[in-house]
Amino acid sequence: MDWKLEGSAQKTESRVLQEQEITLDDPGEDGVSESFQLLQVDVGCEHWEQEALPTGGAAWCSKNVQRKQRHWEKIVAAKKSKRKQEKERRKANRVENSGIYPQHSKRFLRSIIKERLLEAKHSGPRLCIDLSMTNHMSKKELSRLAGQIRRLYGSNKKADRPFWIYLTGFTTDSPLYEECLRMNDGFSSYLLDRTEEDCFSLFPLETLVYLTPDSEHALENVDLNKVYILGGLVDESIQKKVTFQKAQEHSVRTARLPIQEYMVKCQNGKNYHSEILTINQVFDILSTYFETQNWPEALKKGVSSRKGYVLQNSVE
Repeated sequence: MDWKLEGSAQKTESRVLQEQEITLDDPGEDGVSESFQLLQVDVGCEHWEQEALPTGGAAWCSKNVQRKQRHWEKIVAAKKSKRKQEKERRKANRVENSGIYPQHSKRFLRSIIKERLLEAKHSGPRLCIDLSMTNHMSKKELSRLAGQIRRLYGSNKKADRPFWIYLTGFTTDSPLYEECLRMNDGFSSYLLDRTEEDCFSLFPLETLVYLTPDSEHALENVDLNKVYILGGLVDESIQKKVTFQKAQEHSVRTARLPIQEYMVKCQNGKNYHSEILTINQVFDILSTYFETQNWPEALKKGVSSRKGYVLQNSVE
């Protein structure tokens, strides 16, 4: 009897505890609604925070982009200013050089150059480049010779009193011709005479003067009645007296530039002194002298100190 009552009391207490647990775990509709509301608030806050971060990053990126944009605009403005200054500098240089005619177009300038060259063909000094010695030259030597011809022609175009130039012993099927076409833009349009004939058969021998550093006679003047010959020879082995012997074979007068008369040897580390010049350097000297009638000024333009010679006045 006592055992049954005690068991019944335990069952009753267990049932009450279960109901209390259910009550706590299941707060009802109001409790569920409140929990969901709290959950929505938390989720909303988290979502707001996630949206706020990109906005701040975008603002930071925007400032960075703007800073880079300002830096780039400064660079562009500096380049424009530099180009403008360079353009004004070139314009000022053209104005100072009265021989360039800055007020005229390039087409007009080309017509002026053409007129000068054609006038030289009829009444100017004549210069012949003897190209009959190129058969045994290497491709490297031919390339150097083609470059010298280009520079010579460029200097002649700029001269106020240009020479009329002949390329003699020059065949269109030669390696030199191909090299000239390859290296010199517009070579086929150069205003000069090209001929396969030798210079010794093209002109009377008494009118020829072969310029060679091995001659005993110094050139005193540029005579319009003479034809001056430059040997088109680039020889890295430095064979001596090649052009001098060729002139002697044809009984042609020779002459050398008056380097010894107006210049003196200067000391250098290698004790090197040479009167051998490229054809464009020799031409620059002839052209300058023809315009200025001043040998020291002409020699200064064509003979660099690397040759071991300087003007006498500079030493004194």
